[in-house]
Amino acid sequence: MSTALPPTDQLLYTPKEAAKVLRFGRSTVYELMADGALKYVKRGRSRRIRRSDLEAYVNNLEPMPN
Repeated sequence: MSTALPPTDQLLYTPKEAAKVLRFGRSTVYELMADGALKYVKRGRSRRIRRSDLEAYVNNLEPMPN
């Protein structure tokens, strides 16, 4: 099993790959998808997250107050 991150030119990520990129647990990514906080596309039984949706999610995170 490789610990390398997916390439940055990748357009679609599996939930597992998205979890690595976000540095979240895989189950957290599935929860975000189920809650609608993280958009995804579905093809058959596969779920994929667009790179732009990952970036939008991160850009919308609110920083913690000091």
